[in-house]
Amino acid sequence: MSAVTVVGGGLAGCEAALALARRGHEVVLLEMRPETTTPAHQTGGLAELVCTNSFKSENPSTAHGQLKREMALLGSVLLEAANESRVPAGSALAVDRRLFSESMERRIAGRDDITIVRKEMPSLPGGPAVVATGPLTSPALAQDIAEEIGHGGLAFYDAIAPIVHGDSIDREAVFAAGRWQEESDYLNCPMDANRYGRFVDALRTAEVRPGPDWDKVPYFEGCLPIEVLAARGLDTPRFGPMKPVGLRDPRTRARPHAVVQLRREDRAGQMWNLVGFQTRLRTGEQRRVFGAIPGLEEAEFLRWGSIHRNSYLNYPGCLTPHGTSRRRGDLFFAGQLTGVEGYTESAASGLLAGINLDRLLRGERPVVPPPETMMGGLCRYLRDAGPNGFQPMNSNWGLVDPMPSARGGKAARRAALADRALRRFREWAAANRCLALDAPE
Repeated sequence: MSAVTVVGGGLAGCEAALALARRGHEVVLLEMRPETTTPAHQTGGLAELVCTNSFKSENPSTAHGQLKREMALLGSVLLEAANESRVPAGSALAVDRRLFSESMERRIAGRDDITIVRKEMPSLPGGPAVVATGPLTSPALAQDIAEEIGHGGLAFYDAIAPIVHGDSIDREAVFAAGRWQEESDYLNCPMDANRYGRFVDALRTAEVRPGPDWDKVPYFEGCLPIEVLAARGLDTPRFGPMKPVGLRDPRTRARPHAVVQLRREDRAGQMWNLVGFQTRLRTGEQRRVFGAIPGLEEAEFLRWGSIHRNSYLNYPGCLTPHGTSRRRGDLFFAGQLTGVEGYTESAASGLLAGINLDRLLRGERPVVPPPETMMGGLCRYLRDAGPNGFQPMNSNWGLVDPMPSARGGKAARRAALADRALRRFREWAAANRCLALDAPE
């Protein structure tokens, strides 16, 4: 088979590379790190996770759970590596970041038909390729992409949450519990109404890092900095990442007014992420404000929150329905660069791009899953969204075709949507010869 190029060694690039190699292609995988780094990455490893260590829920009645079931049918390498490196997180699929990256790299580097080249790609490759360079694409390549697609793309700003050392958390001030019936895989820092009010006031008045005109920054709504949420209203954080719903303090048997949840980052429980606390605050202000959270008064911060520029393409305005350049049918774009938001979404996009490039090289038409499926619904959004004001999108049940015949409450309706999605996706994958050899029954 022909040689192909994959640019970018993140989740989407790794999925695309392995999908192509498994289908008989010689693949050159280009990754600029560690020769050229980014403001967010810390290592040169393939598939390094930056923003969080969670791939969200595995429950099939949730959008992310259903997306994982569809990815499994296509042979996702992310799911293989995640199951090998997972850490307890209730119904969520969370991983040890270091172990996950090492697992992904072993699966890619261990193949004779994939050659990893560590260098920056200043321009688009000339032959068949998948470009999955992510939201931190190097300036030179971003400029060449803009010239190829005839559109400069858009930009938004993404923020990263802090991480604290487990040994420095005051365990007497926090309690272990997951929401609803989940296992106690999270640590919860409870606040009463008075303490919560003071905390929100501190967030509102804290000093942010110098940068662009923050009031005009087009943040992605699914990843807002905690201080931006606080500025929107006193109760906004309490109905967002600080919501106490489903949690009761076993010491008081009462539901707190608000909570800050900590999720483990590694198997040993040495690192804990402040869930939903992505931020642009100055380092000293993070120490002061977040140090007022119950249990974190003496916390050792292993990583401070930060903010960086993320770029993505105006998919409906400049790409074909299956994600190629309108001028070059063999140049696929995938991952967060195309406007999918989230780790699993990015990986799914790369997996589908690899499958479709293989189909194209075999003389077949690219395909997308039906809109009753989660992957298909996401593809439809990218294709049909209005190009003016296009924003990244997570997986959600609003993307798939409704099911008017479904009966019962919300849980029953979601279960029916998931059953239909899995059935339709399996039928589609089988009809288009996309099913993995070891696809689950």
